[in-house]
Amino acid sequence: MGDVSAEPSMEDILSSIKRIIAEDVETGGASRARRRPTPQPIPAGAAEEDDVLELNEPAPDSDMASIATPVAATPAPGVPAEKIISDEAAEVSRARLASLSRLVIKPEVAGSDTLEGLVREMLKPMLRDWLDANLPDLVETMVAKEIARITGQR
Repeated sequence: MGDVSAEPSMEDILSSIKRIIAEDVETGGASRARRRPTPQPIPAGAAEEDDVLELNEPAPDSDMASIATPVAATPAPGVPAEKIISDEAAEVSRARLASLSRLVIKPEVAGSDTLEGLVREMLKPMLRDWLDANLPDLVETMVAKEIARITGQR
């Protein structure tokens, strides 16, 4: 296999770690700390060619002026606004939505308006029947096993 004497002992490893820590404390950790390379500034000509805004450079003022100018969302005064749908279609849609909202009834039990709540409400009677039929026998069996375990009987 391997020569055990060639491997460093635990004391050697610990002393090496202590020495490294002591060196780091003395130098402020700068000797062993990994440093990220400092970003190199991009030449001014390259930034203009690529039209890429680097986060370490200020944004040019001329571009911001065109972005900050809002586009008119409303038509000019005197020009009628063009509607997307007709008045008849809007009224029919409102009437249908109003009839739907009248049909929506708040549930009496919180959570029964979700699928999980509906399933839970449907399972309650079945679970109650099963527990009524099987719970006494289950409890009796479990208690008998625990008493047998405690008293050492099998």
